Amino acid sequence: MISTGELKKGVVIELEGELWQILEYHHIKVGRGSAQVRIKFRNVRKQSIVEKTFQAGEKFPRATLERRPAQFLFSDGNDYTFMDTSNYDQFVITGEQLGEAKDYIKDNLILERISYEEETLGVELPINIDLVVTETDPGFAGDTATGARKAATLETGLVVQVPLFVSVGDLIRVDTRTGEYQTRV
Repeated sequence: MISTGELKKGVVIELEGELWQILEYHHIKVGRGSAQVRIKFRNVRKQSIVEKTFQAGEKFPRATLERRPAQFLFSDGNDYTFMDTSNYDQFVITGEQLGEAKDYIKDNLILERISYEEETLGVELPINIDLVVTETDPGFAGDTATGARKAATLETGLVVQVPLFVSVGDLIRVDTRTGEYQTRV
């Protein structure tokens, strides 16, 4: 059990038979009475977001998620097939479950499988991924003295803003949390 005082962003709890990940947490002290805690949750299975208020000191069952390394194998329409590298089991995740993560997935990518009681909930990408630029406008030296940027399409179809010196065929590193260009590799 975990009390409201121990909650923090990213913790997963069980509430009303569902798994909820904490997105935001605010402690509110009212003039009279006991303090309250306002929590913004994301349902881990349905991806819906809910905000609820609880009394300070309430306790919730903590959900322990299992994380294991997995490898992307292939996609078939809207289904993405992965292999758990610890036991070689294959599992399928839909494009809706992946959300924006599908923009970063390429062949043989190693990532984390997140499961709860043998049910696969999703995957977690590495913080940085190296992708090849497949399409971008040419940039010329002396175009500007500031850090100007241009759009570049990557091998997965993702479009990111890159510096002018990046050209087609370059391998670049992208931050999966923000979708921003990091460096040329």
